[in-house]
Amino acid sequence: MQIRIINAPAPDLLEMLARRVAPGVRKWIEENRVSAIGFVQASVPDLFYFADIAGKSAHVLTVELSGTCPQTTTTLAVLGETASVRAAMDAIAAQAPAF
Repeated sequence: MQIRIINAPAPDLLEMLARRVAPGVRKWIEENRVSAIGFVQASVPDLFYFADIAGKSAHVLTVELSGTCPQTTTTLAVLGETASVRAAMDAIAAQAPAF
């Protein structure tokens, strides 16, 4: 598992991210302030588990990124305000001893 957090993402990064999400999420990214993005690369079952943890621990949007290998490994993006993303990622890390 790999975890990364990007604070104050650049506009070109948000455009890159928008190409890897569903149209409804693209609209959300355009309409909301994204001051941080957390990324978690993990197995599919872990991805769903971590998305649930993130959503229950902070006011964030969680989305699976397309374009990764869904059979073995996939990537979760956690979007929102910096403090909320940090809280969600800390909650994920608490459940993942490898972090």
